[in-house]
Amino acid sequence: MKNLGFGLLTLGMGAAAYANTPLPDFPPVSQGQHVVINIPQQRLFLYTNGKFTKVYPVAVGKAMTQTNLGEHKIGVKAFNPTWHIPRSIQKERNDGVKTIPPGPNNPLGPVFVRMGEPKLGLGIHGTNAPSSVPGVRSHGCVRMKSPDAMEFAKTITTGSPASVIYQMAALNVDANNNLWLAAYRDPYNQKNLDTATLRKSITAWAKAHGKTVNTKRIDAVLKNRSGMINCLTCAAGVKVKGPLKSVAWTSGSAGYTQPKAIPKPAPVRDEVLPPGSEIEVDEEATKPEAPAAAPAQPAPESAASAASQPAASPASAPNGDPTENLF
Repeated sequence: MKNLGFGLLTLGMGAAAYANTPLPDFPPVSQGQHVVINIPQQRLFLYTNGKFTKVYPVAVGKAMTQTNLGEHKIGVKAFNPTWHIPRSIQKERNDGVKTIPPGPNNPLGPVFVRMGEPKLGLGIHGTNAPSSVPGVRSHGCVRMKSPDAMEFAKTITTGSPASVIYQMAALNVDANNNLWLAAYRDPYNQKNLDTATLRKSITAWAKAHGKTVNTKRIDAVLKNRSGMINCLTCAAGVKVKGPLKSVAWTSGSAGYTQPKAIPKPAPVRDEVLPPGSEIEVDEEATKPEAPAAAPAQPAPESAASAASQPAASPASAPNGDPTENLF
């Protein structure tokens, strides 16, 4: 990627880096949990009572097997699922194998969470190939790193809304009142990025807050679509400071994205299938990855040590994997 000549924040793969992931302009519900998955960004956001609480990197469907956009609900959960291989994939494999039991060969990982009507064949699940996350490479399901999938499954409640959206830009304000922009590639060729409305919102926000915006930076971000967050109102080298707030740019507004008011939902009991239950979804029969080699001099793991690691290369940023769009 070309050197743009201004400060960039590369979102690395550590948990600390994801804390400053730009938020999409999408109103979460004001009551209960809400899952929002932004396809171009390859991120799953979890909101609770209208407030952002967690973000996870995910792999989404390829262009030929897209993850269904729109509104869904979280369904049943299956821990240690058995993968029942669909007939179409059985035919491709041509090895007589019809099911894969729980374990290192199972592409669903340790848990499967149904998303939407069963006839859609969608789910949010773990993987036996963690390096495939994030990316644009599944058969339609939303794939998470297995520890993330377990945490998510234990957190999310059956019946919660799940919105799959397609926003190719994110406009956020940080704690220092600086404006940050990120732009993403277009894996499903939706061509739905309204740059005129985006620029209108940027201009309106800058005027309302007495800020000067470098228009050349906007042009560069929209041209490169690197997935990295870039400051539009600060000097080179300035770092983003959370928490971030999403600007309601899809309406050209200078305001911030607000939760959608709804009545408090009635309590719903989690639906959990017996361990080992068969799940039939289209997924890749990926070979398990070899465990990472142990470091020569083990160091104590802590949040502080993780946060002190250098930022990952741009290849680790959303859309940065050079293989992810080869579908």
